[in-house]
Formats: sequence, structure tokens, C-alpha cells
Amino acid sequence: MSHIEKEKAKLLNRLKRIRGQVEGIERAVAEGKDCVRILQQATSCRGALDGFIAEVIEDHIREHLIDPDASLDDPRVQAAEELVEIVHAYLT
Repeated sequence: MSHIEKEKAKLLNRLKRIRGQVEGIERAVAEGKDCVRILQQATSCRGALDGFIAEVIEDHIREHLIDPDASLDDPRVQAAEELVEIVHAYLT
């Protein structure tokens, strides 16, 4: 997973923010905050996790499915780029 190594700092920072969001939800539940606030925090956390997942999938596609020597006109490269766009549209 060398592509993970290249992005490790960015991914770890993202995960730390997600952990903070989850801890915020936990505090809100423990303190008996209203449902709307808890749901807003949970939705925000879900969005952050979806963004993390999209980033890892995009890195995987770019590192393992696209030949680095292939031309941008190669249909396989174009298909992989389209897949990246679909992942981002679905998860972010």
C-alpha cells in the first residue's frame, strides 16, 4: 500500500478530525443534548468519513488501476477517471 504511505499524514489528520467529531457526538449524547444537534453532528461525521473513503478509493484507482505510462487518451485511463468521478459524486 505504498500509495497510502504517500498520503499518510493527510489521511491521519482526516481520521483525527473524524475521531473528534465522534467524540463530540458521544459528549452530546452523554449530556442529553437535543436530537437535532446530535443528528447534525452525526451527519457531519458521516460526510467526513465518506470523504475519507472516497480519498482512499481514488488513490487506489490511480495507483493500481491506471498504468502510469498510459496516455490520457487511453480508454482505460478515461474509464478509471470516470470511476473516480462517480465515487466522488456518490460519497462526497
